[in-house]
Amino acid sequence: MPIQFTTDDSPGHRRLALWQDIVCDVFVGLDCKSDLGSAFRGSVTQAALGKAVCSDVCSDRQHVFRTPSRIARSDQDYVLIALGNRGDGGVVQDGRETVIHPGQFALYDTTRPYELKFNDSFTQTIFKVPREMLQRRLGGTEMLTAISFGADAPLERLACDFIFRLCQSADRLAPDHADALSEQAVDLLAMALSERLGKTPLPSSTHRSALLYRLKAHIRAHLADPDLALAQAAAALGISPRYVNDLLADEDISFQRYVLGERLAQCRRDLASPVLAHRHVSEIAFAWGFNDLSHFGRVFREHFGMSPRDFRQSLRH
Repeated sequence: MPIQFTTDDSPGHRRLALWQDIVCDVFVGLDCKSDLGSAFRGSVTQAALGKAVCSDVCSDRQHVFRTPSRIARSDQDYVLIALGNRGDGGVVQDGRETVIHPGQFALYDTTRPYELKFNDSFTQTIFKVPREMLQRRLGGTEMLTAISFGADAPLERLACDFIFRLCQSADRLAPDHADALSEQAVDLLAMALSERLGKTPLPSSTHRSALLYRLKAHIRAHLADPDLALAQAAAALGISPRYVNDLLADEDISFQRYVLGERLAQCRRDLASPVLAHRHVSEIAFAWGFNDLSHFGRVFREHFGMSPRDFRQSLRH
């Protein structure tokens, strides 16, 4: 990723002030402090990746705050996934605190206050995704912030490595590939987070939300299966079919409607991709679990206002 800002070109007495004014204001709207004064150094690189943004931050020690006043003045609505490369970094949010060591990652949400603590120099890769990308897969983020992932669990390790390597290549990817890969990265991240939620003992007050996260992750992982059904999903989570619909009722949707909406969203994405232009509409529909082409065409039109074929053709003009 090309360097967008570095303090190296600035006079020593201006470095920290420039870092505070440019990086901390532009990056996500932060307040930052450091006791190093003119000895402070830092750099940031950044590249878009579909709806996401990849950044590398290399800096000396500092303490960073996302304050309520900053949030009130901002429309930033993102989840940031911080991957440790060099040095350690602390994250504080939602009543929890964790430390990100090299090879680990943690999440924090820009819509709520957080603190980042770096006691020595560090390098982190930041994968910034719109919060709705995670929400539609898992639900809210309150239970996921300021928790370290990636140390031992294979799926967490895979997600960490995939996102890191993807970010290192972000500025060299074609836009269509970048868009698809960013969605795949969030899919993998959601699977890893869901697996952790399934193994972590939870207070009774949060157990219901955790089940909803796991349910959504299970549905997304099995969308291509035309036999995906309420009873099968319930059995996979060890709960009753009635409880599955009760969980989804919190979001005013049924199991069938949720599955249909997710399948249509995946089909719409594939129909819009030039990389998949060679694939017939029916191939895409069947690949995402539809088994009746006339039904697919009808529900696609109801949701998006045009037939799948007309939708694809409209993107070519």
